[in-house]
Formats: sequence, C-alpha cells, structure tokens
Amino acid sequence: MNLSMSDPLERLSDALDGEQRALVEHDVAALVAATGKKLEALRELERHPPLHNGERLKELAERNHANGVLLARRRREVNWALRQLGRSEAAPSYDAKGQAQTVHARRPLAVA
Repeated sequence: MNLSMSDPLERLSDALDGEQRALVEHDVAALVAATGKKLEALRELERHPPLHNGERLKELAERNHANGVLLARRRREVNWALRQLGRSEAAPSYDAKGQAQTVHARRPLAVA
C-alpha cells in the first residue's frame, strides 16, 4: 500500500471525489461505494484525529457539504419525478385528533 492511500485524509478526499462524480453522473452503485469509503475514512479520522491539518479538514468539510447540497438537489428531482408519475414517499400527516396517518395520493398513469 502506498503512503497516500494509507493516509485517511487522502482516502477521504478520494471518496469525496468519487461521491461527487457519482452524484453528477447519477451512478447509484458508485455513490454507495464512495459513501462506504468516506465512512471508513471518517471512522479512522475519529480514532486518530489529525489535529495539525486544520485547513485540510476545513476544505474536506466544505467539499462534503457541497456533496450534501448536490445530493439534496438530486433527491428533490427524484421526488418531483415520482409525484409526476403519481407516486410519492409516504409522508405522515396528522389528523384533527393529532393522530399520525399516511396520505397516499394516486394518479393513474393511463386509462384503459
């Protein structure tokens, strides 16, 4: 294993690059793989915090936040597409008695 791949900051950086690429390319499998690598690097950083690399950590945190913004945008796009198809995530709502209930709004895709 080379030195850069043993460095958790470099592994985190590579994972964030992969995560961003997967989000842009709509590649779910690559997104899952990159997220797993990101979590592994973060666990290692939690065990051995690199206190001397504050600027690098700040830059990585900003990239992670940017990926989160992109992921939220993708989620809104998927939810919009699902609503157009008459499908939606089950969103709980409350009735007049304060009881939780699930609202299902369906729209037929075609009429036979």
